[in-house]
Amino acid sequence: MKRSNDIYINRINRAIDYVNANVDKNISLEELAAVTFFSTFHFHRIFVAITGETVKNFTNRIRMEKAARLLRFSGKRISDISLECGFSDTSSFSRLFRQYFEISPTEYKNGIEIKNSKIRKALYPVNTYHCNINEEELENRFPVEIRAFAQRSIAYIRVTDAFREGVVLNAFKKIVDWAKEKNLFDTETIFGMSLDDPEVTPKEKYRYEVCITLPEHFNIKDIGHMQVTVLPECRYAVTKISGDLTEVGKGINYMFDVWLTGSNYECRHLHAMEIFVDKENICNWDHFDLEFCIPVKALKNIT
Repeated sequence: MKRSNDIYINRINRAIDYVNANVDKNISLEELAAVTFFSTFHFHRIFVAITGETVKNFTNRIRMEKAARLLRFSGKRISDISLECGFSDTSSFSRLFRQYFEISPTEYKNGIEIKNSKIRKALYPVNTYHCNINEEELENRFPVEIRAFAQRSIAYIRVTDAFREGVVLNAFKKIVDWAKEKNLFDTETIFGMSLDDPEVTPKEKYRYEVCITLPEHFNIKDIGHMQVTVLPECRYAVTKISGDLTEVGKGINYMFDVWLTGSNYECRHLHAMEIFVDKENICNWDHFDLEFCIPVKALKNIT
């Protein structure tokens, strides 16, 4: 039987997933409450208690973080991005973007970093992983292939404040123990997904999902403390990374900063995956053997 706290978290996660799937829409408090089966009267207080954010602040943050990704990586016009992120006009979008990041959408799109933002100052120092290795050496170190992934049901544990020591590792330990108990460890894939961008999301709000694929016809009643969703069919750009955390950071930055921008692909609005190849040592974070996977689609020329 699930603890009451787990039930509250699961139902609030339904609201979070609903916001993520409908960033282009103005979602009312009543609509979100209905998704969670809480009364409108109680929903907002429960949401704040679970997430530490008001619904408005959370929704605006998700919109702004998606906008930042699209501005930097998609090649779309600012007017189209503002619509895709739920704004009826570009001026209101630009005003909130500047208020949130202390920089205009145009400046960010043109490559100016969010160095002076109050948010940026509190971020995990991602620049640690940028390096001076030339592109040819990076290309040889991190060769990329395009791979098709079929639709799969997955179970996951979602954590917040993912940069805090032990938070993500404890979630992996729970997944591994559960997989071994259910005799799934040897046959299924264990992977992680970052739900936020460390360039723009405050550390304490950064979310991560630890996931495992499920066999067909798996009995959902055996999920326990986890949640279930479906990972849609998609093509991914995949590179293998072997080394310490710094090496992982170099590989990820190469994929986004060099390979993607020079390829004929753009990111789909799905999350990148870190597939742990060496499952026996999945909780040894001194050395990683993983496949980093970016969801991609053919790059379209915007005229």
